[in-house]
Amino acid sequence: MAPEHLPALFPPRLMNRLKSILDIDESLVIQRFDQESLAPALAETEILVTGWGVPHLDAAALAAAPRLRVVLHAAGTIRSMISDSCWERGLLVSSAAHANALPVAEYTLAVILLAGKNAFGLRESMRTAHGLPPRPTDLAAVGNFGRRVGIIGASRVGRRVLELLRPFNLAICLSDPYVDAIEAARLGVELVSLEELLASSDIVSLHAPDTPQTYRMLDRQRLATIPDGATLINTSRGALIDPEALTEELTSGRLNAVLDVTEPEPLPRNSPLYYLPNVFLTPHIAGSLGNELERLGRAVVQEAERLVDGLPLLHQVVRTDLDRIA
Repeated sequence: MAPEHLPALFPPRLMNRLKSILDIDESLVIQRFDQESLAPALAETEILVTGWGVPHLDAAALAAAPRLRVVLHAAGTIRSMISDSCWERGLLVSSAAHANALPVAEYTLAVILLAGKNAFGLRESMRTAHGLPPRPTDLAAVGNFGRRVGIIGASRVGRRVLELLRPFNLAICLSDPYVDAIEAARLGVELVSLEELLASSDIVSLHAPDTPQTYRMLDRQRLATIPDGATLINTSRGALIDPEALTEELTSGRLNAVLDVTEPEPLPRNSPLYYLPNVFLTPHIAGSLGNELERLGRAVVQEAERLVDGLPLLHQVVRTDLDRIA
């Protein structure tokens, strides 16, 4: 992993716990597998603890680590790390994506409720009006009672969002091709097509994985079906939305957006999205940051404990999962 992440992922007490389970050298934090000086350590390595900045585990890296059998990833997606050679060797792979889903869901809950109160728009109005209170007509459509919220994707994050939304008086609908009516009932949501969700929701929150099947899933035609004045929230990946079509919709003022991710990321300096009053941009902060990184480290420690106790990993990722996860 990138060395700067280690202290936040594994503060001293947690690192000591990890060292009591595994024979691990905390001073050996690497970002390349082809350094000659690392050859003796890699030759003996059975378990890799990885995180952001991990290099690709290709055939050459695996050849340098013939005893490697487990990867415990203290982050979310494993796509950039795991190669076909890893599956062919039969590596056990665990991800902390479940732990990273919680702060993303918390961020999403917060901005859904704020969007329902039109907090972002009223803040802009208050600033331009120099503190004058809004007129009653400006508040007629404000409020979260019965507000219709559409969740795209019952991913780890999407499911966490559904859990967090449950106590509120909102009308929740879900679109996910992998969820059937029975599972939707268990989740307590109305299952609808993507087209119906977009056309009927006041707030649309995107939680689908970034896969070839979801690339530009919100294209120009689908964006146009979202009702005037609705808010689009993206904490997933910018590639899921056609950026030119989104910019046009937002520049026109027809839609509002809360965007924690964009394409490209970051946006070019001349992007109008930085200045539009109906766009709330944040710099990819929904996932684990600061003291939240320790939660990812704890997930790794818990998996390591299960491993040495001979128990199955709780958060194992298998090859067939890759079509459905970020």
